[in-house]
Amino acid sequence: MLKATVELSVLLVALSGETVVYTKNQLMFPHPVIPVLRDLRGPAWRELVDRVCALPESHEESLAFVLMMVRLNGCMACETDSYRAMRGCDACAIQTLRRYKGPDEELLHSYQQALSDIRHHLARQAKPIAQGAGV
Repeated sequence: MLKATVELSVLLVALSGETVVYTKNQLMFPHPVIPVLRDLRGPAWRELVDRVCALPESHEESLAFVLMMVRLNGCMACETDSYRAMRGCDACAIQTLRRYKGPDEELLHSYQQALSDIRHHLARQAKPIAQGAGV
């Protein structure tokens, strides 16, 4: 659970408007790469990508997709001077999805888990705000 909390915290900071970059390399999976992944899997995957691409970056479903890809790609362990980072997030994500041996249903389950984690985190963040407002 601690690892998921750290991932979410870093992800939310990265998506809060502060771009986390090293030279021109992103340190975590960036939202603009999502459309590139559309045709790498089956119809259910394409439908998910199309739905998420139509949403703003700050939407919980977009955040969940990014979190899923951060976990799948291993972005938290990526070093800025690694070969993987130097190739860029799009190449890394494409390679990860091409090498993924599980069915699309597993990817969709990972997405649903990430969405659940995002919603849980956002609800937990909202509680102190509501309590501070006397609600």
